[in-house]
Amino acid sequence: MAKVGIFTLLTGIAGPSGFGSASTAEKVTDGIDASDLTAIVTGGASGIGLETARVLALRNAHVVIAARNMEAANEAKQLILKDNETARVDALKLDLSSMKSVRAFVNNFNAQNLPLNLLINNAGVMFCPYQLSEDGIEIQFATNHLGHFLLTNLLLDKMKKTARSSGIEGRIVNLTSVAHLHTYKGGIDFNKINDEDSYSDKKAYGQSKLANLLHVNELARRLQEEGANITVNSVHPGLIMTNLFRHSGLGMRILRLLSHPLWKNVPQGAATSCYVALHPSLKGVTGKYFVDCNEFAPGKLATDTVLAKQLWDFSNKLVNSA
Repeated sequence: MAKVGIFTLLTGIAGPSGFGSASTAEKVTDGIDASDLTAIVTGGASGIGLETARVLALRNAHVVIAARNMEAANEAKQLILKDNETARVDALKLDLSSMKSVRAFVNNFNAQNLPLNLLINNAGVMFCPYQLSEDGIEIQFATNHLGHFLLTNLLLDKMKKTARSSGIEGRIVNLTSVAHLHTYKGGIDFNKINDEDSYSDKKAYGQSKLANLLHVNELARRLQEEGANITVNSVHPGLIMTNLFRHSGLGMRILRLLSHPLWKNVPQGAATSCYVALHPSLKGVTGKYFVDCNEFAPGKLATDTVLAKQLWDFSNKLVNSA
């Protein structure tokens, strides 16, 4: 298993995959033809989501940008088409914090009668002040985990049918974060998901990112058991200054200044998502965590199978009651 440390991050030295922290999304997908693939990228209107969508389209995939802000999504589409006139790009509205919006998105996508090979669960919010979603769920848990949990479950049948009819392996990629190491005691605070008094914006974010990893591990187990031709993996994109940091304070900005050499640009930040989504060397690889395009060991809680099953059941109850 790859060892990704400070030296690797600072130097950009490649790991066993041949890629490292300095690799870009274009570099890791060089020579790959994705013309037979259709992909959904959540949060594809800006930041690393937009770069992921752009590079997938550059490799000839049909890309559906799923975004809350349709004006931004259509601008992103035009930006991609400006540099790549033959790109196949669509935009559909999706607010992951709303279970109603997730269901509407899936209905709208299914109405287009498109196949679905790749699902990149990229969108997210970070360090938000305490807030509940329209369904009464803490906003970071609702957006980062629960929305993607429901979206993935509702699209699974489409992905299974596509994999069967095309013979092409389907791939699901969840963006998580090294922040999954910094969460509440026990990992997921099931009894206090919506509790304002015990709320910590940093720990709530870490909890939602741990949930992304646990979701991947449990889903990978279930799909393997079923014999479905779909892999599911998690990626940590690295430290990138995007719109996610709009809620961060002065302390985070000072930290960024002091740790400047560790930060990536957006093309580097999208590399691991694109690598895990498209690279042929990962055929059949599932339930793994990737950092800088190399497999990495996540925190202990992320590999807790009991916690993963508990989260799955808890999430099902929440989306069914929403």
